[in-house]
Amino acid sequence: MFLVVALAAFFAFGPGMAERSMNEITDAPLPEISEEARALHATLTIVDLHSDTLMWKRDPLERSGRGHMDLPRLIDGNVALQVFSSVTKSPAGLNFDRNSADARDDITLLAIGQLQPYRTWFSPFQRSMYHAARLEDAATRAPDALRLIRTPADIDAMLAERDATGRPIGGLFSVEGLHNLEGDGDNLQRLYDAGLRMAGLTHFFDNELAGSMHGEAKGGLTPFGREMVGEMERLGIIVDIAHCSHQCVAEVLAMARRPVVSSHGGVQATCAVNRNLSDDEIRGVAATGGVIGVGYFDGAVCGTSPAQIVAAMRYIADLVGVEHVALGSDYDGSVEVGFDTAQLVQITQALLDDGFTEDEIRAIMGLNALRVLRAGIAPMEQGA
Repeated sequence: MFLVVALAAFFAFGPGMAERSMNEITDAPLPEISEEARALHATLTIVDLHSDTLMWKRDPLERSGRGHMDLPRLIDGNVALQVFSSVTKSPAGLNFDRNSADARDDITLLAIGQLQPYRTWFSPFQRSMYHAARLEDAATRAPDALRLIRTPADIDAMLAERDATGRPIGGLFSVEGLHNLEGDGDNLQRLYDAGLRMAGLTHFFDNELAGSMHGEAKGGLTPFGREMVGEMERLGIIVDIAHCSHQCVAEVLAMARRPVVSSHGGVQATCAVNRNLSDDEIRGVAATGGVIGVGYFDGAVCGTSPAQIVAAMRYIADLVGVEHVALGSDYDGSVEVGFDTAQLVQITQALLDDGFTEDEIRAIMGLNALRVLRAGIAPMEQGA
């Protein structure tokens, strides 16, 4: 009990200190940026498929001295659309190999320590509803700068209105692990009504829907999981296989009727970490018309340099085509990265250095993701 109180006090009185220790930027030198890269970057439509900024106690509209992402830095990086994920449970002793769903939950301590509404203290579902409300509140307070994305028409309107100031930026709400349904399928509709348009089935532990790559059993989809995948496709919630076990991935890809994404991670061929995709899984995602968002952290690409990120992108492009490559930073996800979102021109430079063409760079940096988002968030026609 003393440990719980102490950790809660740490989060309450030192949220900045807590985040600084979890969302770091390395001090490794970055490559010089060419005028060619700067000029090209300024013309790109950039989409990032995963960040965890809503988890932290800071205003996403204000520039911060900690973390990796906020609205001013998104503008600096020329990002057009950012996917904001809701993290609702993280087991103590977190590791990539094996975690128990029954371990002490660090997000409970974070919710209490950050003095979030009481309803969020012991309910993953309410945490996601709170995160959705935070994103909506930010868009309400800055309507010229941040627009909620819930339909393909919202994407088109946001892009049509973007101007030389880099505004507005689209914000799409996702969740990291559908354990937040708390076993109640009706909660999926409630989350959809709150703005949910992408969802990872699992996080770092097995849940009622499926096995996690980092869980104990690492099994496939449960009957409830199969039901929820079908309902997600019907509603227009993109299925995200990041963190799924290999069996879960195989079963999702076998039943998918719409594009599937892996929002943030890497590939086994360039970084042999268990969370990353095998060649067969890469081919499976591509067969659905989906994309793989490559992360910027060590667990995804075995490093944090722009060249290591692009090496994973190159492998995917060579294996299944450049149209299946996307960005999936995992910014603010308790990871160390080489640069923040204001410095995304580093990826543009690395893509040029690797020999990608201008059209290929435009696709990787955002057009591929936009294609999948437009297709995936449209409600499925009856009988389809």
